[in-house]
Amino acid sequence: MQRAQPQLITTRLDKLHPTQITVGKLEVTLKRKQWGALGKSARATTLSSHWFPAVAGPDSKYYILDHHHFGLALLEEEVKTVNVMLMKDLSWLAPPKFWGVMDHHQWVHPYDGEGLRRDFSAVPHHLTHLHDDPYRSLAGELRRAGGFAKDVTPFSEFLWADYLRDLVDASQIENDFEKALTKAKKIARSQDARYLPGWCGVMVAN
Repeated sequence: MQRAQPQLITTRLDKLHPTQITVGKLEVTLKRKQWGALGKSARATTLSSHWFPAVAGPDSKYYILDHHHFGLALLEEEVKTVNVMLMKDLSWLAPPKFWGVMDHHQWVHPYDGEGLRRDFSAVPHHLTHLHDDPYRSLAGELRRAGGFAKDVTPFSEFLWADYLRDLVDASQIENDFEKALTKAKKIARSQDARYLPGWCGVMVAN
């Protein structure tokens, strides 16, 4: 039997559905700045070469599996259409079964800004309704600063965000982000963090 191949589809950005509850708003701001620095031609090239992996869910709505920060940044920059790579068609499933399958494949991250798991109904219906998690912003900047390596593990930055949540004060992230980042860099190298995806610390021989 021939397996279905992913399909590239052009669709309206404001019709895409998230598969997570939060984003790091500082990271969204950074992506907006990067977009703002591009000329018209570079923007067109970026949009034509970039695609959002997605699953077709109930009512044939597209649920994106990645690039939520970029998607929200583009929406705030009033971009209208984007490319979606349809990875799986689950549109025929009832919502409870759909979310169960999404959870099984680690295609959904139903955790709030405090790192607590919520019901799937808490996942927003629109990218602009995503909540801010400052620790996700810190984790994203930590990765860019070399604190840990980019990893294919689903939602790896959120795993780091949850690790940092108990070790860095939220007030420090808000009031002195650079100081919070310096602390996070030190924490990221510790042996306690070695279970996390992309850990770059030094292994200690037993």
